[in-house]
Amino acid sequence: MPSKNKNENLAYLLTRVAVGISLFGHGVVRLPKAGAFSEWMRDRFEKSWLPAPVVGTFGYVLPWIEFGIGLLLIIGLFTRSALIGGAVLMIALIGGCCLIEDWSAIPSQLMHAGFCALLLVFLERYNYYSFDRRFLSDNH
Repeated sequence: MPSKNKNENLAYLLTRVAVGISLFGHGVVRLPKAGAFSEWMRDRFEKSWLPAPVVGTFGYVLPWIEFGIGLLLIIGLFTRSALIGGAVLMIALIGGCCLIEDWSAIPSQLMHAGFCALLLVFLERYNYYSFDRRFLSDNH
């Protein structure tokens, strides 16, 4: 049942938008330099067991995924799918960081995954300020 508490709805909106802007921002700054970013990723994973073509392709696709998930979270459209996608993306990034022993990046990725999971828990109750609530029959 949706909450009628404006503060709870606003807190949900602010948290959803903050996570969205973080992902969106990661994507936006990487898109213009997608080739260099992909090359950087290939270099970082050179000694891992992942094939270079897989890493390189992921490096090209990652900014678009971050951009898309971030945008959906900012506007609150297909929020459920975006939150699940964001958490799955973070799980993939955590796995990659483990393969190359980049332990310093994992706390940020864990926080993003945790926020996505918590937002998912409270989605139906507090996602009032969203395109989902206005135009779609459920929260997707």
